[in-house]
Amino acid sequence: MTILVTRPSPAAEELVSRLRALGQVAWSLPLIEFTPGRDLDRLPQQLASLTSGDLLFILSQHAIHYAQPLMHQHGLTWPASLNYYAIGRTTALAMHTVTGYPVEYPHQRESSEILIQLPALRQVAGKRALILRGNGGRELLAETLTERGAHVTFCECYQRCARFYDGFSEGRRWRNRAINTLVVTSGEMLQQLYALFPEIDREEWLLHCRLVVVSERLATLAREFGWQDITVADGADNDALLRALQ
Repeated sequence: MTILVTRPSPAAEELVSRLRALGQVAWSLPLIEFTPGRDLDRLPQQLASLTSGDLLFILSQHAIHYAQPLMHQHGLTWPASLNYYAIGRTTALAMHTVTGYPVEYPHQRESSEILIQLPALRQVAGKRALILRGNGGRELLAETLTERGAHVTFCECYQRCARFYDGFSEGRRWRNRAINTLVVTSGEMLQQLYALFPEIDREEWLLHCRLVVVSERLATLAREFGWQDITVADGADNDALLRALQ
């Protein structure tokens, strides 16, 4: 098994290092990178508008990576009176580390579909909900909370930006290295990966690789593109991906 990890830095390099320590052949090709979000400066004002018992959702640890320095710069602390929710264990741990507060998260799988099923989120009518996320995030969480009577606002804390590669040379490079397993952690990256390579590389090599993804939704998208050998990891963190790759 020769593995290509497409998730962003530094998580990609961390996973590659752990795989190599286990004797696997692995490489990284980060398809996106992160920059500060367009709403980041509004975060203090948005937090100030929340009251006791309102909801704060963190949909990625990257949101914390950009939000926490801003909070420190303004001499602010995260409100203790809010109810904190994260998309998964890694993000919840990151938020707990900077706040010291309990952060609820879905234990089954890291997805909006599972998060919204938490019992505490069934009765949210009249509450305000602030969602910390990146650009172009999915709307399922916000739509469901709104249907249940919550007042939802967003803070784009970071932006995902595509990294550009020459598809012809990259196709030749990874085929020469006999890549036969791909790790992809978002639909955006899956579409980039598919579009990156010339058609002949897709038909002769890319679509024949084993694909490791992080959700059934992503697996469905992969099948639509033409992949057949698909493994769904039990989470989106590197621990879960490592389990899926063993």
